[in-house]
Amino acid sequence: MRKMSEKARKYTLSTIKKLYGLSNLICYNPDCNKTLMSSYDEAILIGKISHIEAASPKGPRYRADMTDDERKHFNNLILLCDECHTVIDNKANEGKYSVELLQEWKKNHEAESMNKRVRNTSYLGMIIDAIADADIDSDEFKTDTSFNAYSVENKIKFNSLKRNRSTIEVYNGYSSKLSALYNELEEEGSFKKENLLRNIKNRYLKVKGKYVEDSDDPISVIQENADNIYEKVEEELLLIVEKEKDKIKEDVTFGTSLIMADAFIRCKILEEPPVL
Repeated sequence: MRKMSEKARKYTLSTIKKLYGLSNLICYNPDCNKTLMSSYDEAILIGKISHIEAASPKGPRYRADMTDDERKHFNNLILLCDECHTVIDNKANEGKYSVELLQEWKKNHEAESMNKRVRNTSYLGMIIDAIADADIDSDEFKTDTSFNAYSVENKIKFNSLKRNRSTIEVYNGYSSKLSALYNELEEEGSFKKENLLRNIKNRYLKVKGKYVEDSDDPISVIQENADNIYEKVEEELLLIVEKEKDKIKEDVTFGTSLIMADAFIRCKILEEPPVL
């Protein structure tokens, strides 16, 4: 049981960065609003990562049929100040702080943060530049950057995407802003969009290859590992963008996740559903 609890707390880099980025360094409890940054040293973050549904059976709101990957996923986590974390994760308060309530806190807190960030297109442009200009073995794969329209729901189901379903559904609501930025680039005669999508597709193909290898049934392998593949590509894109932190002062997790979700919709990440 101890090992299971430890695995449920091994968060990925992109999960931690996304949590802190979308928190605006404010406790997720709407009645609190305490800062999650040290008043003595702004470089020190003091937020507590809390599971909406507990990491172990001894914790509050534990659900036995969750996997550890689901427990440690971004969707199941919120950031709290030390006091709120102590109170809300007290087993005796489980009835007062339900799963539904904490999910509502998360939804509202992050939606407000996303709405603020999507209005700033300048940093999105810098993220596009970073990925588009990255050296990702562009000659190794010849990839199509055209856009074929598919039902997002059908593609999610075809790839058996589970943990990242809600992330794509949420970020899909902001894709019009990114599309407008792509249109501006194309009007200026820029090839940034094509290079960006090509690099994302190439990164996906390399990650997919490590899972599929020489399998006789690659689609089944992809469907079994779809969430892991999606998260690995996002992690690698975030690392690329992080290298430009001297140029991009804003938090990059929202922009990178938005570009990821859009690339999924444009079928540059994971597989296209069959045409019926």
